[in-house]
Order: sequence, then C-alpha cells, then structure tokens
Amino acid sequence: MKFLRQVFESLVFAYQALRSNIMRTTLSLLGVSVGIFAIVAVFTAVDSLNGKIRSEIDSFAGSGVLYVGKWPWLMQNNYPWWKYLNRPEMKYSEFKYLKENLTSAQAVAIIDGGRTASVNRGSSSMDVNITGASYDYNQVTSCPINEGRYFLPIESDNGLNVAIIGSKVAENLSNGESIIGQVIKLNGIKFSVIGVIEKKGNDMLGFGGTPDEKVIIPYITYATIFQKDRPQPDISIKAFEDDVNQQNLEGDISGMMRSLRSIKPKQEDSFSINRMDGLNQFFDGIFSVLNIAGALIAGFSLLVGGFGIANIMFVSVKERTNIIGIQKSLGAKNYFIMFQFLFEAVFLSLIGGIVGIGLVVLITLIPQEALPLSLSFKNILSGLMISSFIGILSGIIPAWVAAKMDPVIAIRSK
Repeated sequence: MKFLRQVFESLVFAYQALRSNIMRTTLSLLGVSVGIFAIVAVFTAVDSLNGKIRSEIDSFAGSGVLYVGKWPWLMQNNYPWWKYLNRPEMKYSEFKYLKENLTSAQAVAIIDGGRTASVNRGSSSMDVNITGASYDYNQVTSCPINEGRYFLPIESDNGLNVAIIGSKVAENLSNGESIIGQVIKLNGIKFSVIGVIEKKGNDMLGFGGTPDEKVIIPYITYATIFQKDRPQPDISIKAFEDDVNQQNLEGDISGMMRSLRSIKPKQEDSFSINRMDGLNQFFDGIFSVLNIAGALIAGFSLLVGGFGIANIMFVSVKERTNIIGIQKSLGAKNYFIMFQFLFEAVFLSLIGGIVGIGLVVLITLIPQEALPLSLSFKNILSGLMISSFIGILSGIIPAWVAAKMDPVIAIRSK
C-alpha cells in the first residue's frame, strides 16, 4: 500500500509540474502530436484503401468463388504466356456440364465481358461496357437491383434481348421517366430494359469497367451478337461458405475439366482455376510495404517530438534540483523521484498523441467520395501505445539522472 501511495503521489507531482508550465507543456507536445498524427493518418489511409479494394474484389469476383478460364490471374517470373495463349477457350457445353454435375457447388455461371458498345435511346447515347452472363450470375457476384428485376431463367436460357443497365446508363437514357420496360439499342440492336443496378461509383481497380456504365445481357445473346468470332468466357463457381468445401470443389472442378478435355494423367491442365486468395495475398504484400514505409517516414517527425520532450525533461530536472534534494533528504526513495519525471514525460507524450489522433478524427469526418476514411479502434490504440512508448523512451534518462542525485549536492545547487 505504501508503494502504491507513493506512485500516486508521483502522479500528482507530475500533473502539478505540467499544470504550472502550461506554455512549455503545450509547445513540448506539439512535436509528438504531429508525429502521432502522421503515423495514425498513414495507417488509416492504408487500411481504408485496403478495405475499399477488398470490397471491390468481393463485389467483382464474389466471396468464395472460383473462376475457371484460359489464363491464370497472377503473372509470376518467367510467365509462359505462349503456353497459355494456345489453350482452348472455355465452352458453353463445359459450363452446362459443370452446372449439372457439380454437387459441391452453390452456383455456377458463365461470364464474358470487356466488350464496349454504343447504347442509345432516342437522341441520347453513350458508350458502355457489356457483360454477358447466365442466370446464376447474381449468386456468384454482387448485382443488387435498384429498380425493376433480374433475369428470368427462360430469358437467360433462350437468349432473349433483355438488359439490366447501370445507374449512369439509366440516368442518361431515361429522359426523366422510368427506363423499365423501355427499348434501347446496343450497336443498333433492340433490347428491352428489365432492371437497373444500384449506383456504386467508380471502381478503383477497373474490374469490368465502371459498374454504373455497365449493361448486363444473357450470355447466349452476348455470345451470338457480340462475341461470336472470339468468345473468351470464364466459368465462375461459388462454393459453400466453408474452406474445406472450397478445396474439395477445386479438386472436383479439376477432375471434371480434365475428363471433359481428355487430358492424360501426365499432361498439364489446359485451363486455370483462379481464386481470390492469390489476389488477396498480392495486395497483402503491397499494403504491408506501404504500412512499413509510411510508418518509417512518419516516425522521423515523431522522433523529433521525442527529442523535444527529452530536452524539456532535462530542463525540468535542472529547475527542480533543489526540490529533489529536499525530497530525498526527507526520505523519498529513488523510484519516487524517478516516477515523477517519467510520468511527466508519458503525460506529455500521451496528450500529444491524443491531440494527433483527434486531428485524424476530424479528417475522417470530411466527406470523401473517392476514398472514405475510417479510423479503427486498432489504429487509435496503436497511436496511444506508440505515444506512451515515446514518452517512456524520452523520459527514462532524465528521470534516472534525477533519481540518482546526491541529496546534499542537490540541496546546495542554485
């Protein structure tokens, strides 16, 4: 109890010392405020960018979805593009076989896109990105309908001329009225609009073009009209939400595709099974480097703030040498003296950290359409821990010097 009481008294002494020198305290913590602001702002920006990219990957590719196609997504060193170039494209018959026989799959769809076309209605026109997709497209990826409806199975299977359009396409072609049920022309071919996709905004990664400027039509219609010369579809297959099921599904897909294409046991696959894991690992590496680089750069300003606190603490020890001598002559222990100055340094640094975090909070409140910033509890905690560590590091030497003073010499000093 005596030890705890003396620790509390040290806290009180540290608080009184800071309060008695408001101007010096304020100037001292500015350096730490700037440093913590820089570090937390970097972590927040990187985390927000990471979250947005992950969200767009899930929106484009879906969660737990495997993509069977001609090309692998990740290009490594010595990428044998010539080998992949000679592979056959995915076929509609292969999609039908997988859809009918893959019992471990939740949904199977065939998707083709990347083709630009001109869409017009009356005097309004614009260029759009067309995606051809089978009926299960909305089960393997995000396709929220804001107005109207999604494809019917009969529309998808029979290749009818129906279209689901992006919000920007609807705005440009609607002329102030509902676009649902209206006829538009894609490269001069008539399509009936049955649905409008929810507005999403710009896609940072550019997957499939800007979502709001997209038109989705049945895959059979797309293959017949737009890609009859060089179809390049992928078969997307959604697994049940279980890692074990996803691994089993990948094995089932590989076995069925090799059987369909009569690939001998020693021959390489003539197809690629792509997962989001590889793409996510790629971005993990990038964001790890960004976090480290940002922290190192911001750390320099924090280091300057730490030196500022250390300098002030040495000045404080010098000013209070007489008081230290009196306290020690009255029986104060070394740890009692050391805690006074250590707590003072930590208080300074923590207050500076709180101010820096507060500045980041103010920035996150500013509306950002391109990259909304969100300050996580983890980053707040990291900022407070870093500022506390800087306070301990800056105050430990001055506190040790004060604790080791000879009481007689300290009392005689002026």
